[in-house]
Formats: sequence, structure tokens, C-alpha cells
Amino acid sequence: MVVAAVHPPAARAATASRAGGASVRARVGIVTPMTPRAYGSRSALDRLAGEIGACRRCPRLVAWRERVARERRAAFRDQTYWGRPLPGFGDPRARILILGLAPAAHGGNRTGRVFTGDRSGDWLFASLWRTGLASQPISVDREDGLRLYGCWVAAAVRCPPPANRPLPAERDRCLPWTVSELSLLPTVRVVVCLGAFAWDAALRLRVLTGSAPLRPRPTFGHGVELDAPPWTLLGCFHPSQQNTFTGRLTPDMTDAVLARARALAGLP
Repeated sequence: MVVAAVHPPAARAATASRAGGASVRARVGIVTPMTPRAYGSRSALDRLAGEIGACRRCPRLVAWRERVARERRAAFRDQTYWGRPLPGFGDPRARILILGLAPAAHGGNRTGRVFTGDRSGDWLFASLWRTGLASQPISVDREDGLRLYGCWVAAAVRCPPPANRPLPAERDRCLPWTVSELSLLPTVRVVVCLGAFAWDAALRLRVLTGSAPLRPRPTFGHGVELDAPPWTLLGCFHPSQQNTFTGRLTPDMTDAVLARARALAGLP
């Protein structure tokens, strides 16, 4: 079981020195990031992204995401919101899938990229950078130059739900999109589940991709590691403000899970 504790959100760490990042990398046993690899053809993933972006399967979620995009938060009133479902993104040769709950109403639903433009994303991308899985510790919009190395980031539900609570039927209508992404990411070996909802979704993904249900059903926990072919599942508390502001999730805890994911995935 992996346990540990993180560092301030990346948005507040924009001026942090590379030396500081290097010390954290050393602490989790990673000295340098992966060398960026040339991406292969993305045509199939791009086509799938277009299909996901056009989805209108869940009337409640469609109404909410479009309402948020029209009304906007005061701080972003001059911005044009994405207001559509969000595909995953990252390295087409990913060995690690990082699975979250759903886009933030004023984060991914605004910027057009999952975990981008909100505090949870600040936390996640800072940790991905420290553990050598991202090219930079900050992500503010989908054109900011961020690259992921060896990993793919997605949400179990592709639209922001009211009160951040998707309905079971919405989850079930959405998971086939992740099945389709995984069919185009055949090298994925590890799924990092950010929170209990993502853990439950990953167990359902196993069944949707042809594996038998696990009995008894494994319980989520931070640092829990489950060898459940076709992937190893790793539990990690979700980087929500409720967890990060209270110290329930720390930078070291997030870094340790991602470092373990790298090792299990066989990344250098």
C-alpha cells in the first residue's frame, strides 16, 4: 500500500524553482523526467475526441454544462466556455491512465481540457511534473503547451454534473467513451483512480472490456493497489480542495502514488 503527503497548487507555484522540483523528484526516487517521445498518428484518437465532444446522451448534464457556459463565473465572464463533453488527453503510447470523476464546471468545462483551469488540476499537474510525467507544473488552457509523458488523463463522466454528483445512469452512459479510448491506448497497464467514484468506474470498465466482476468487491483507499487484469488499479484520494486544504491529501502522498504507477507501468 502506498501512503505519504503534496505542495501548494501549481497555480501558486508558477515561480517555484526547478531546483525545488528536482528535490521532490529525488524524494520519490525520480531524478529527471522522461524524454519526450515523438507522438504517433493521433487520427483515431482525434476522431474519437470529436465524437465525445458532440455527445448529448444525458439531458441533465447537457442542460447544466450549457447553462454554466452561458452564465459563467464573474472572474471568467469575458471568456468563451467550452461547454461540451471532454475527451481525455495525453500520450497515445500511455502506460498509465489517470481517471478522475468529472470536469469542473468552471475548469475543464471552461478551458476545454480535463483538469485544466481549476485547483484540482493545479495539484495534479504539479505532481505529474514532479514525477516526470508532464512537461510543466502548470496548466491553464488547452493551448498552453503542456505535454504528458507515458500517461493519459480522463474523467469517468465527461460533462460537469450539478453539485459534482453524476447519477448512476449518467456514469453508465458515459463509461463506453472510456472503453473506446482504452481500445486506442493498448499499452495502458496501470489505472490511477482519483477517488472512490473513479475506483468504482475502473472496476466497471474491467467488466465492460471483458473481465469477470471481482467478488468480494475491492474497497477503495488511498494507496490501495489491486492487480486486476487487464490493469493494476491504484487508489489515490481525489485532489479536491476538501482533501488538499484539510491535509487529507498531501503532495508527497500524490507523488508516491504516481511514482508507484511509473514503476508498475515499467516506465524509465
